[in-house]
Amino acid sequence: MARTGWTAEHMPSLTGRTVVITGANSGVGLATATAFARAGARVVLAVRDTERGAAAARTVGGDNEVRRLDLADLSSVRDFGRSWQGPLDILVNNAGVAGFPGARTADGFDLQFGTNHLGHFALTNLLLPHLTDRVVTLASGAHRAGDIHFDDLELASRKYGFAASYGQSKLANLLFTLELDRRLRAAGSPVRALAAHPGYAATNLGTQGRNKILVNAVHLAGRLLAQSSEQGALPTLFAATQDIPGASYVGPDGRRELHGHPTLVGRSAKASDPVTAQRLWTVSEKLTGVEFDLGARDDQG
Repeated sequence: MARTGWTAEHMPSLTGRTVVITGANSGVGLATATAFARAGARVVLAVRDTERGAAAARTVGGDNEVRRLDLADLSSVRDFGRSWQGPLDILVNNAGVAGFPGARTADGFDLQFGTNHLGHFALTNLLLPHLTDRVVTLASGAHRAGDIHFDDLELASRKYGFAASYGQSKLANLLFTLELDRRLRAAGSPVRALAAHPGYAATNLGTQGRNKILVNAVHLAGRLLAQSSEQGALPTLFAATQDIPGASYVGPDGRRELHGHPTLVGRSAKASDPVTAQRLWTVSEKLTGVEFDLGARDDQG
């Protein structure tokens, strides 16, 4: 008998609510944007390439808007955050990069750590004065292979490894969620911070600029083994709309969390360490120049 479970059809109406999704022009991000739009939300696709974003927006339908955001450039993140006006109900930190050995962001950080963590860290804190409901940040089972190398966050003094770099960035996503939710609770904010991962979804993550034979093998494996982007979006949608505790982590309910319907899942001991989470937060504030500040909320009237 086929497993049944929570799907996008179980989402409540989101009419009148605004959602920002980073990296929403393809894959899981596009599927997430489409589901939000179908539920009635106003969807803002925050993307680096606005032409691709505009093409994606035409498939999303509903009330949507494309805005430029390059998470690998903190000046772009600041422009996006400081230009935002009005309330924002849900922020989905979906965008991510994988691979690119030796690549750096515009600010000199390891591309994966700088994009996947620091870019989203800065964006979230800049948007906090406008947020009314939730921040959902996409992590990965790869966080279990990661460590936070506080003495070498740019991974410049050690041999580059995909697992070390990507794993560090995904571990940082979970630690960020843990500390953000703690700070929100301490401040008496109604906003919740949550994390999600899509399982094994068919996307182009980690294939850009790689050997064509490897890329073809990845795509073949995706067609044969991976779940669809629509299925991969379900943990994000669940985290964004269901009444679950702050700092929860949502993933697929199938074997090894690769496939299935969304449920609360576990994380590594390293991803649950509040001391490391607070230390990472302090370092991230220093690196980005952006601090936790709920600010004035007059625009929410």
